[in-house]
Amino acid sequence: LATRSGIALELDVLRRVRATPMLGQLGARQRHKAVQGAFAVAAEDKPRIAGKHILLVDDVHTTGATANACARALKRAGAASVVTLCWARVLLDD
Repeated sequence: LATRSGIALELDVLRRVRATPMLGQLGARQRHKAVQGAFAVAAEDKPRIAGKHILLVDDVHTTGATANACARALKRAGAASVVTLCWARVLLDD
């Protein structure tokens, strides 16, 4: 995707800083709570994303908890915006 689009690829800017449980059996509220504060950008990496528009690629979107937690971490680190692209969407029964 990066090669075809010309968008720079940064694989190591966003880091998991806290272990999280398996999310598969958790509801939406539980998932959001489980991933809260689990991702961060190290201080030395913040200049790499400061003021940039970030495309965050995710494999599967279920409740959006992980993507939202990642986007919050990127925005806190100085990203101008974060857009998520995912390959699949899980439809939950409500």
